[in-house]
Amino acid sequence: MDIGVLTVPLGDEPLDDAAAYLDGIGVDAVELGVGGWPGEDHVDREALLDDAAAREDLRALLDDHDLRISALATHNNPLHPDEERAAAADRELREAIELADQLGVDAVTCFSGLPAGAPGDSTPNWVTAPWPTEHADALDYQWDEVAIPYWRDLAQHAEHHGVDVAIEMHPNMLAYEPTGLLALREATNDRIGANFDPSHLYWQGIDVTEAIRFLGERDAIHHVHAKDTKVYDAKARVKGVLDTTGYAEEADRSWLFRSIGYGHGEEHWKDVVSTLRMVGYEGALSIEHEDSLTSSREGLEKAVDVLDRAVFETEPGDAYWAE
Repeated sequence: MDIGVLTVPLGDEPLDDAAAYLDGIGVDAVELGVGGWPGEDHVDREALLDDAAAREDLRALLDDHDLRISALATHNNPLHPDEERAAAADRELREAIELADQLGVDAVTCFSGLPAGAPGDSTPNWVTAPWPTEHADALDYQWDEVAIPYWRDLAQHAEHHGVDVAIEMHPNMLAYEPTGLLALREATNDRIGANFDPSHLYWQGIDVTEAIRFLGERDAIHHVHAKDTKVYDAKARVKGVLDTTGYAEEADRSWLFRSIGYGHGEEHWKDVVSTLRMVGYEGALSIEHEDSLTSSREGLEKAVDVLDRAVFETEPGDAYWAE
């Protein structure tokens, strides 16, 4: 497995400088934002689509620092009820897939998106309970009339380009946990799978290693984010984990995104790595830094330090003792 980094936290510096820094701290791969919420500070998607020489320059720059691209990232909402916003997100995602094909990159990371609850609504609606019954009706509309038709078409686009679409299971998106992600995959094709980000699963109470087995045994993990979460029980016991307190109000939140090792210890991350290997995943562990209690560089360095002791650098050996 490779230790990777989603380069968004380093977006205020040139890619060459960011790549040199990441190479220097022991990073093997980069996930590059090409639109949506990750932005495109390091990669101009539209420019590279039209310019083979620019794509070659990008490859050469990364080769100089012994880095490969694990994925292109464009997290947005292609199911948004605002047609202009949905169209922009759809264009970003389709062009990201096309660019990944041109660059020889295996995966594009994204969200499933979230529709409105009914035709004519203007705001995406995250349904988390089937009652009152209009919420169950809304969920049926979101899946059957919006999400599945869209994703079937998008999955065919991905298949045409030979690129996997790795969906991050994220609350306030339609596919936010493993069974929903699998339902979307089963309704489309095998190009649709997970960008397995445990940080959003921890605070939902999902067992991360069980979730890895559930999806991995179905070959549904296309990419992995290395990102931790800490649940602060004193707050969670009072208000639960569906917490709308601002992320900058750290002391009042029931959970926070944390750097690797600050939500769960090294032993847990070794278990995560081992379980990923058991289900056949040998790709990047792409660190996504969103820990507001430390700086980006310190958070990245501490995450690399933990993962460096957790990842396997060799292929599995023969079980000679069992012969």
